[in-house]
Amino acid sequence: MKRRTLDILFSIGGLALAGLLLVLGLVMTSNANFAKDYVGEQLAEQNITFKAAAALTPEERESACLVKYAGQRLTTGKQAECYANEFIGLHVKNTNGANGMTYSEIGAPQAALRAKVAAAQEAKAPELPELQKQLADITQVRETLFKGETLRGLLLTSYGFSVFGVKGEQVATVAYVAAGLLALLALAGFAHAFRTPPTALFAAPEPVRTVMEKQRIDA
Repeated sequence: MKRRTLDILFSIGGLALAGLLLVLGLVMTSNANFAKDYVGEQLAEQNITFKAAAALTPEERESACLVKYAGQRLTTGKQAECYANEFIGLHVKNTNGANGMTYSEIGAPQAALRAKVAAAQEAKAPELPELQKQLADITQVRETLFKGETLRGLLLTSYGFSVFGVKGEQVATVAYVAAGLLALLALAGFAHAFRTPPTALFAAPEPVRTVMEKQRIDA
């Protein structure tokens, strides 16, 4: 095959691949922008603002991100992760009466108290008022945990969605760089092709020499 033809074929292939990478980069950029805008809009609708630095408790001050975002409005995925894990997570864990249990875990003692209240009502036991108060208290605690854990889950979902946007930006950047390099190589290939003599061959076979020619060369 002629060297010029081979250069042109490789250059055309390089340009085609560069075009595909460019399209991939544009698609990933579009997805990344959508994720960023969508997360920002959804978080802004929650109208959450971090506590001011002066209002942070000593335990809250131990969180670097709560100090960093103090007083700011929550609008980004990283802020959502911080608020969910460092603020809501801290207060859910320290909810009075929860004893470190989650919403799911506290369901068992709540059900046990319901059974005791039902039995006390049927027996008209004197401890009924106290049991009813305990049931009301643990129900309130469980509702608080439910609200906190639900909001925490929603914020972490927003954070996870924002991560896809960040990854999309990274993929788009790599695609743009690769497309640019391929385009430059393709242009260099075209330039080389038209500097190569039209009759030049790629990996041309050596000419077959006769026995006499070989003997003459050896001599």
